[in-house]
Amino acid sequence: MRIKRRRRESAPCCQKHGSRCLAGNRNQHPVRSEAICPYLKESSHLQQVRSMNLSNEPVFQRATMVLKEVPTDNIARPLGRNEVIGLLFRLTIFGAVTYFTIKWMVDAIDPTRKQKVEAQKQAEKLMRQIGVKNVKLSEYEMSIAAHLVDPLSMQITWRDIAGLDEVITELKETVILPVQKRHLFLNSKLLQPPKGVLLYGPPGCGKTLIAKATAKEAGFRFINLQPSTLTDKWYGESQKLAAAVFSLAVKLQPSIIFIDEIDSFLRSRSSSDHEATAMMKAQFMSLWDGMDTDHHCQVIIMGATNRPQDLDSAILRRMPTRFHINQPSERQREDILRLILRNENVDKAFNFQLVAKETGGFSGSDLREMCRDAALMCVREFVHRRRDSSEEDDSIRPIKQSDMQASISKMKQSKATSVHGVLLHAALD
Repeated sequence: MRIKRRRRESAPCCQKHGSRCLAGNRNQHPVRSEAICPYLKESSHLQQVRSMNLSNEPVFQRATMVLKEVPTDNIARPLGRNEVIGLLFRLTIFGAVTYFTIKWMVDAIDPTRKQKVEAQKQAEKLMRQIGVKNVKLSEYEMSIAAHLVDPLSMQITWRDIAGLDEVITELKETVILPVQKRHLFLNSKLLQPPKGVLLYGPPGCGKTLIAKATAKEAGFRFINLQPSTLTDKWYGESQKLAAAVFSLAVKLQPSIIFIDEIDSFLRSRSSSDHEATAMMKAQFMSLWDGMDTDHHCQVIIMGATNRPQDLDSAILRRMPTRFHINQPSERQREDILRLILRNENVDKAFNFQLVAKETGGFSGSDLREMCRDAALMCVREFVHRRRDSSEEDDSIRPIKQSDMQASISKMKQSKATSVHGVLLHAALD
């Protein structure tokens, strides 16, 4: 009876005092060294306790004596300064290794990593060439900056464009002058430069030439934006690239963002559009002229197209300044011919006015190809003459009227077989 009573009295003591529990109820409550001191798991005292057999009384008392010899400072001792520093150092090394390992794995599985590295190198090179310094760019802005145009690399000037004097003059007065002489128009809201400029008309009439000359002569930072630059296979990346276009243009202002064949990028929206394409268009238009747009920034969007009817109405609203580059008239064709043959060997009896009269419906590109074909006829004749005769003659005869007539007939035949319908480009204004 006494033994049972002692066990009942000592049973609640296991929650507070390990020594009484071991002394009073050693069969039901075996020794748990972890409960007494978690720091003794690997200590020599703990190994001695574990190796003992607690089934008999002397051994149990011996174990109790060993535990009492443990210093109380080791049970609740705080970490020292050196130990804390060592622990933080190990955690820092582990975190850094984990971060760079994951980053390396993500870069290894990214198929566009090589293109991004090349785009970054190209962007840095172009930034140095155009004189941009101390401008920090993000990863997305670097991808767009790779399409900057170096004015020194452009060979087209205003003097290299013939037959479009009226368009060039109006472009200089309405687009370029308000930016270059901004201090003259600070107090006027009507004389600010337009947000968008549209060049439209038949193909081969000089729309891209005007854009190149603008990049060369205007003194603006010129971004030749390709629609493929804004497409990405990852969801949401296209919107970030579209935002980077405008953020880069603002950092480099005054700047012009040129989009050739803009109808393929910003065509009319419909319910059948892909979600990613619709979101990219909405993001582009919102940044172009939306709630967050700074109306004092000097960023102009210039687009060129031969299908203006395919553009979205919201895009046309954002391009109030429009220039219709139509097929050249007879007088314009004569000016174009004189410009093309300016540095060529032409016969003195060559009649430019007659050629311009016979090339009705020809575009500037057609006239250039026609003159090239006439010049090649002189080269062919020189090659055949040198092969058949033994005389060494290193001179090529000048371009004659007959060469140009043959080239005109060939070009008309080519246009008749390739074009079955006529596309009328009516003015949008």
